[in-house]
Amino acid sequence: MKYIAYHRTSTKDQHLDRGVAEIMKYCSENDIPLYKDKVYTDQQTGKNFNRPRYQMLKDEILESGDVLIVTEIDRLGRNKEATLKELRFFHDHGIRVMVLELPTTLIDLSSMDNSMARMMLETINNMMIELYASMAQAEIEKKEKRQREGIDAKKARKEWDDYGRPRVMSLEEFALCYRQVQQGEKKPFELMKELNMKKATFYRYKQLITDK
Repeated sequence: MKYIAYHRTSTKDQHLDRGVAEIMKYCSENDIPLYKDKVYTDQQTGKNFNRPRYQMLKDEILESGDVLIVTEIDRLGRNKEATLKELRFFHDHGIRVMVLELPTTLIDLSSMDNSMARMMLETINNMMIELYASMAQAEIEKKEKRQREGIDAKKARKEWDDYGRPRVMSLEEFALCYRQVQQGEKKPFELMKELNMKKATFYRYKQLITDK
């Protein structure tokens, strides 16, 4: 049996180290010999499970009888149906999942002699996991709704550029800078570098001021 830890944060989240520290602290305090003495991590969205470290754990490391440790359900995934599907996969393959935020999942039910108590705890675990998975999905849906509302508001104020991308700078500012190219004082690539613009963005701005 191996104890394997996994933690995920989004690419913009700054709490990767905190989650790793939480798992390491729990394992140390409870004398759990963590596999490779490390926590496997991904810094990717929780919308799906196409993450390199997670897939490696699932396909190459986790085996029947092993234990997977995560801090919270949403650190595993934020899509309810996909997360529950992954949990069913682990259950069907004899892999126990411990979720630090859900104390009842920390109890090894296989060691319990009382079948009624074991069944009750399994039921509680399933209910709590589904509830937390629902909350994780609701949170991401709320965030996406706020983002859509923000985009719609920017579009209404004509502050949103082509294909929904916010402008790096105003057209007036760009036109002023671009005069240096028009007057032969700078090469396009020099101004591009100075403005920290990608080539496609630079020429899109050029087209916009030309069309005005």
